[in-house]
Amino acid sequence: MKAVSVADYRIIAKKRVPHFLFEYLDGGSFAETTKERNNSDLESIALRQRVLRDVSEIDTRVELFGHSYEMPVALAPVGIAGMYARRGEVQAVRAAEAAGVPFSLSTVSVCPIEEVSRVASKPFWFQLYMIRDRSFMRDLLARASEANCSALIFTVDLPVPGSRYRDYRSGLAGESRLSGNIRRIAQSLLRPHWAWDVGILGRPHQLGNIAPVLNRDSGLEDFLAWIGKSFDPSVSWQDLEFVRDNWDGPIIIKGILDPDDARQAATLQLDALVVSNHGGRQLDGVSSSVKALPGIVDAVGDQMDVLVDGGISSGLDVVRMLAMGAKSVLLGRSWVYALAANGQVGVEHVLELIHKEMLVAMALTGCRSMAEIDTGVLNS
Repeated sequence: MKAVSVADYRIIAKKRVPHFLFEYLDGGSFAETTKERNNSDLESIALRQRVLRDVSEIDTRVELFGHSYEMPVALAPVGIAGMYARRGEVQAVRAAEAAGVPFSLSTVSVCPIEEVSRVASKPFWFQLYMIRDRSFMRDLLARASEANCSALIFTVDLPVPGSRYRDYRSGLAGESRLSGNIRRIAQSLLRPHWAWDVGILGRPHQLGNIAPVLNRDSGLEDFLAWIGKSFDPSVSWQDLEFVRDNWDGPIIIKGILDPDDARQAATLQLDALVVSNHGGRQLDGVSSSVKALPGIVDAVGDQMDVLVDGGISSGLDVVRMLAMGAKSVLLGRSWVYALAANGQVGVEHVLELIHKEMLVAMALTGCRSMAEIDTGVLNS
């Protein structure tokens, strides 16, 4: 099957990776209502076609935190992305650099910061949660700084993990170590290419950034257990002072859905926020990202950059989000589907597709630069 869209890459990914990994990536929390809203609400936004506007030259470049990028798209942090292709985060950062967009490394990545830094020729972003062990958190921030990470994404919508039923059904969660291992090994054997390329050649299968606090023989079940016991549910706005004291670069707070929270973030002189419901993986039933976006832009858009994720799978979606007020978007599942399907080449192709779709959408709405994409391109 030749992939010509993110939807195609999703189909291929489902056939390439073990069932438990696909379900972890593809699923949301509870009934997955919010995950579906992210998609359907975005698709329902109609664009306004304009003609005879001289769109012979279109510029998709954007500046974020002092760096220029080829388009307003970043690869969002995705946990255990390194399990979807051999040393997956390394392949992803190379793809992002080739496309001229930012790459964000998750705290719970397979490849550690240092491994990604060794292959990166440009600064990348690092994502962090509030962890109970502040000393370890301070060490992570120091490692990210030494690795030349240019911005910090601080995720705030995971004081406790959401209930993700698919993980229990697939064998990733809720089973004993022995039972879970047997189920996952059986599923892996049904994907022989993955079993060899990632399962054997892609070792070590550790969470590279948190390996110092896990046992040597830690597995995926330890990843979930570590999240449950290490993320700090007592985190409050005052704790952001600790982050600022230990990080000199731009800070992007991720997981904002309410204008009041956005206003609070603005008072702390943070550099940007990400309107996000964690891909529908945390509190099911909340609004989609695109529905929450305009109110947050109205509240703080003149004080900090507003980014957004959730349901973005095409260049049309990028233009829709920009028209609703975002300065840039973050891709989550979309890039990992491509990674699972065809590694670095797949991620590069998805970014190429999105860029080409953006050019078409901008041409047919009469926009020649990012500054011209506003609510005027919406057919309200």
